Amino acid sequence: MQNNNYTQEMFADYHDVVDVSGLQSMLGNIGRQTAYELVRKGSIKAIKVGKLYRIPKINVIAFLTQ
Repeated sequence: MQNNNYTQEMFADYHDVVDVSGLQSMLGNIGRQTAYELVRKGSIKAIKVGKLYRIPKINVIAFLTQ
């Protein structure tokens, strides 16, 4: 799939798992509240570790390509 390859290349500089600030950056510097809302509503699947969210990069790509 050509779109998927493009997004993988676009995010090549990011770690495989990002935090909310990384998510904000990946989505064009969206606001912190908006990023948390996307995660809390399940629009972007994340893992909660203690009080922190960790978001696999592939989940961000899946959100953008759906």
